[in-house]
Amino acid sequence: MTRLFEKTYLKPGAAPGHGAHATEHPHADDATVSAWHYHREQLVELDPERTLREGVQTVDGGFVWLHLQGAPSPRQLHDLGAAFDLHPLALEDVRHQGQRPKVDFFDAQMVAILRQPRHHNGNIELDQLNLFVVGTHLVISVHSGAADPFGPVRERMRNANRNFNRLGAAYLAYALMDSVIDQAFPVLEHISERLETLEETVLDQPNRHTLNEIHILRRELLVLRRQLWPTRDVIARLMRDDLEPFTPELFPYLRDAYDHTIQIMDLLESYREMAATLIEAYMSAINQRSNDVMRVLTIIATIFIPLTFIVGIYGMNFEHPDSPWSMPELYTYYGYPILLGIMLAVVAVMLYLFRRRGWL
Repeated sequence: MTRLFEKTYLKPGAAPGHGAHATEHPHADDATVSAWHYHREQLVELDPERTLREGVQTVDGGFVWLHLQGAPSPRQLHDLGAAFDLHPLALEDVRHQGQRPKVDFFDAQMVAILRQPRHHNGNIELDQLNLFVVGTHLVISVHSGAADPFGPVRERMRNANRNFNRLGAAYLAYALMDSVIDQAFPVLEHISERLETLEETVLDQPNRHTLNEIHILRRELLVLRRQLWPTRDVIARLMRDDLEPFTPELFPYLRDAYDHTIQIMDLLESYREMAATLIEAYMSAINQRSNDVMRVLTIIATIFIPLTFIVGIYGMNFEHPDSPWSMPELYTYYGYPILLGIMLAVVAVMLYLFRRRGWL
């Protein structure tokens, strides 16, 4: 089940930035590091460990992309901060997952945090992207997931996409953010299919398992809304502030990403309303089933009321040879079959009347 609270944090009262290079887990696994230099529509792979330790060497134009896949170890965070002079508060956000999507500026550095939903073992999990844009020549991305989602971006760079050459590091930052934002659409498509299945189940065969599935889905939608809603504010601020390297020439692409965030939020709101409606439909279906059961039981009880009355009368067996109030029918030769016929006739007449009134 998707966790409502997943943020890791420092001990209350600790100094800001104190946890950026903490070494509580000195033997933690390192993140996978990769580095590339892009210039004149050519993507050249660099030595990742050297780039991480020593920073960006002098390059003849273009920009460098350093990518860390997975949770960086304290050693890697220390090397990253020392080599590129990254702000301790930004590094602390890398180490402590579950951050709210946001964008900050530290001198010549832009730092953005986005959340990426994905399916894992039937649950929705949220990975975190920490994105650093240093000037116009360096992009650093740290993605917490186990799988690298940026293969298509590298493929576009290898295929000589001129936007990377024309707009530089800013376009790469946009491409990475847009890729993370678009990862929400497959998750929402899966949620849509679940909603359709649950709707059919609620109308046909509602049960406790169905209600439990609806509650799980509502919980996931709540978490997704809380984590994805601020993403549009991130994109809106990048368009509003007009800071290097996000120049107006990049704004049409940022507007497209902003439009995607609006679509995602519209779908999330629609699905939340549909999930709430499913709860109401489930309760209505259960009430309808209860009413149907009560109606059948009432009809059965109503049918047996006159039969019980007849049997009760003839079951008293009041008989006295000299009393005028005795029951002479007790000794009728065909009394038993006659009484059964009368009872069957009563049942038939009642069923006919119930059917005419639409109760059956």
